[in-house]
Amino acid sequence: MLHGLMQDRPLLISSLIEHANTFHPRVEVVTRTTEGPVCRSTWGSVHRRAKQAAKALAALGIEPGDRVATLAWNTHRHLELYYAVSGMGAVLHTVNPRLFPEQIEYIANHAEDKLLCFDLTFAPLVERLAPGLKSVQGFVALTDRPHMPALSVPQPLHCYEDLVNAQNADYEWPSLDERTASSLCYTSGTTGHPKGVLYSHRSTVLHAFAVCAVDGIACSAAETVLPVVPMFHVNAWGTPYSGAMAGAKLVLPGPGLDGRNLYQLMKTEKVTLALGVPTVWLNLFNYVDENKLDPRKDLVLRRVVVGGAAAPRAMSEHFERKFGAFVVHGWGMTEMSPLGTVGNLLPAHCDHTLAQRLDVQEKQGRAIYGVELRIVDDLGRALPHDGKARGHLTVRGPWVVHRYFHAEDDAILDDEGFFDTGDIATIDPDGYVHIKDRAKDVIKSGGEWISSIDLENLAMGHPDIAEAAVIGVAHPKWQERPLLIAVRKQGREVTREAMLEFLAPKVAKWWLPDDVVFVDELPHTATGKLMKMNLREAFRDYRLPTA
Repeated sequence: MLHGLMQDRPLLISSLIEHANTFHPRVEVVTRTTEGPVCRSTWGSVHRRAKQAAKALAALGIEPGDRVATLAWNTHRHLELYYAVSGMGAVLHTVNPRLFPEQIEYIANHAEDKLLCFDLTFAPLVERLAPGLKSVQGFVALTDRPHMPALSVPQPLHCYEDLVNAQNADYEWPSLDERTASSLCYTSGTTGHPKGVLYSHRSTVLHAFAVCAVDGIACSAAETVLPVVPMFHVNAWGTPYSGAMAGAKLVLPGPGLDGRNLYQLMKTEKVTLALGVPTVWLNLFNYVDENKLDPRKDLVLRRVVVGGAAAPRAMSEHFERKFGAFVVHGWGMTEMSPLGTVGNLLPAHCDHTLAQRLDVQEKQGRAIYGVELRIVDDLGRALPHDGKARGHLTVRGPWVVHRYFHAEDDAILDDEGFFDTGDIATIDPDGYVHIKDRAKDVIKSGGEWISSIDLENLAMGHPDIAEAAVIGVAHPKWQERPLLIAVRKQGREVTREAMLEFLAPKVAKWWLPDDVVFVDELPHTATGKLMKMNLREAFRDYRLPTA
């Protein structure tokens, strides 16, 4: 075998912050802090303080391979820890604070976290959790001395700013094997215990390349990026890393995920690219409508990446018409770091009408380089990419999970190394993936499949509906039939009959829900996804009028 004669430099997360410091040191990193005021930092400052934080962590006894947990929002301090912890060879464990306390305790103990860093918002939660955290040897409050909380915890409590300011930036990042573990995220755990996905430096840097690619998210130095998706949710979809790689300006919203704060940040910081789950954007829409604002006049927003749950067609259309922003539909999962597909358009779509483009945007997009996709039947046989055949969506690639952290069972891949995502999808001849449902959520009626996602998207196209969910309810003849559960917009009135009349011309007759129920709110997971399991339990004994 003849080897190439090129330099062999490891792909390390520390190289990203070094690059940002060298070529983009004055580019801003703006934060709405947990203390309230806006903090203006730069990539140069993040670089310097990350080195100081790494020295401080080492002084606290953190060693390579140790897990350092964070319960924190999107802030400059959290960003500094992203680079300090991984850069020194330890593992950053971002914990989702929206999980149940019992789940957080399980996760921290399963990960064997040695140190827990937290934002002020979560101080009461930390005080409650502390006695049950078996491996944690200390806590760090991500604030300054005047704002230090008074907590009763059995382990030492440190002030982050005191730790950082006690160190200088005379620190050299260690040269690590690029396959060294860098960060740890746990699945949201809607069924059973959450599972840990352990990323490497190599997988993270490769994923950042994909996010920066033009056919990825196209994160670049020309963008001002607002990651509303939390840094505790699959590393904010990679934006802390791609932002440094590209030298993009980052606008971090802290705990302020309400419509008012997001709109103000978008306006004052001239945000061009924003990323978040659908529920966040619904809140933004409400704020704009209630205050009669004109986003086209106030904002320079060009693109919005929607992921975490299917982007309703009505949402894409609303962003286009009201904000003048193009919705980029993305899909992935914790096990995929998370990016898998991106809904960019092809040259063939340039002459499409808005309605035709929305048909394309409704799909989850095409695979980015590095992700192999296929759909298979129940026996694992590959199905055609004709846009019609539906099958189990499976994936493999350099940033796709191989096995779960501390897993007793390694068998999560098939014989060819593909991971089953749990989604049912079609793939059309152009490569666009269209998620039809989660395998556990698909409605089987009379031997045929009905997509709950398609029905939900159509229902949310009604002007009086804020959110919708569709589940299968037992039926004596058809096995299951769809039940539409909807939330009306504030102050709006719409009846069951009106909803069915609205849907009737849009779906096959046998797809039409057998009933419509209105509720005040729908349950969501910690990452903003609909909790179908809770809805199925709540409506387990519901009797359809057709039964």
